[in-house]
Amino acid sequence: MGKGPGLYSVIGKKSRDILYKDYQADHKFTVTTYTSNGVAITSTGIKKGELLLADVSTELKNNNITTNVKVDTKSNLFATVTVDEPAPGLKTIFSFIVPDQRSGKVELQYQHEYAGISTSIGLNANPLVNFSGVVGNNCVSVGTDLSFDTASGNFTKLNAGLNFTHSDLIASLTLNDKGDTLNASYYHIVSPLTNTAVGAELTHSFSSNENTLTIGTQHALDPLTTVRTRLNNYGRASALIQHEWRPKSLFTISGELDTRAIEKSAKVGLALALKP
Repeated sequence: MGKGPGLYSVIGKKSRDILYKDYQADHKFTVTTYTSNGVAITSTGIKKGELLLADVSTELKNNNITTNVKVDTKSNLFATVTVDEPAPGLKTIFSFIVPDQRSGKVELQYQHEYAGISTSIGLNANPLVNFSGVVGNNCVSVGTDLSFDTASGNFTKLNAGLNFTHSDLIASLTLNDKGDTLNASYYHIVSPLTNTAVGAELTHSFSSNENTLTIGTQHALDPLTTVRTRLNNYGRASALIQHEWRPKSLFTISGELDTRAIEKSAKVGLALALKP
């Protein structure tokens, strides 16, 4: 773990990863190649039911500047330029989408031993302004995540979070959706040798008075193969197995079954990522 509390997005990330990362019901294929001058070219295809989606992206790193350009099947062009540490602890990100003229945005991130700050503003006449900040240390941190729409004069996002980290466990508490949703999550490393861990997330909606509890596990069958499972209180059970059949190349198969409606077909997703 790095020094300092990190950015707001770190709060609850470990439990989210073990519960949701790489689970999917689609078929996804990704191939990455490198040119002689170091440009990474990644082609991605996704099959969502009868719908086929694809995109091609390139990444070029030059000293501390990284440029990403992606084009999708709808002829949208996504561009991101990241300048890493123009000053100690600082990162600058500029992004835009063509042809969306209102999509331009500049973001500044700053990480310190006792704080992590991220702020962004849209590059248009009535921009959306985002700010997130965390104060604390490697053990305890508290933060907030805000978005303000200058066109309407209203806050579109008001979130707050608390994070506690010990040697083998992480507990987080966040208040989202302008105070309507309370989320508590827990991540615990059972065995570092086998990468065995458990995670849980409890979400309560004050407006609907509904609770959602999701519990998940992770275990490495061998150094190259990982199995994950999850179950929520609505009876949806999921499982995933991921195998690194060569360095950085992963094959993932996941499935989801509604245990309260066994007669329905299970959802199965496949993902293949190839890297040289």
